[in-house]
Amino acid sequence: MHPSPHLRSEVPLGIPGDLRAWDLSVTGLDWSIRVDAESRLYDIQAQTRRIELKREASGITVVILLVADTRRNRWVLAETRELLRGQFPLDTRAVLAALGAGRRPAASGIVVI
Repeated sequence: MHPSPHLRSEVPLGIPGDLRAWDLSVTGLDWSIRVDAESRLYDIQAQTRRIELKREASGITVVILLVADTRRNRWVLAETRELLRGQFPLDTRAVLAALGAGRRPAASGIVVI
């Protein structure tokens, strides 16, 4: 990743009384995105619904779903990727290319590492 963005972990949504938090905040000079990390995809519909509710509550436009690179997660994504394309249009390569250049990704995406 480019050295200019600032990283913070466990970032609260900023709503009084709301205990939910983003796993990571990535902030550049004039942009900010949030990251939700999942080590295991188990109920993709519930997991993405939870992310969408956090996104709406915090007013963030770009969210990255960071997924552990496991056989099971790759299988779940292979089965559901096109269904998730509307919510997370970018794939790993596009997201990492933008962050590597110190830019905000053009849209939300899924990163598998």
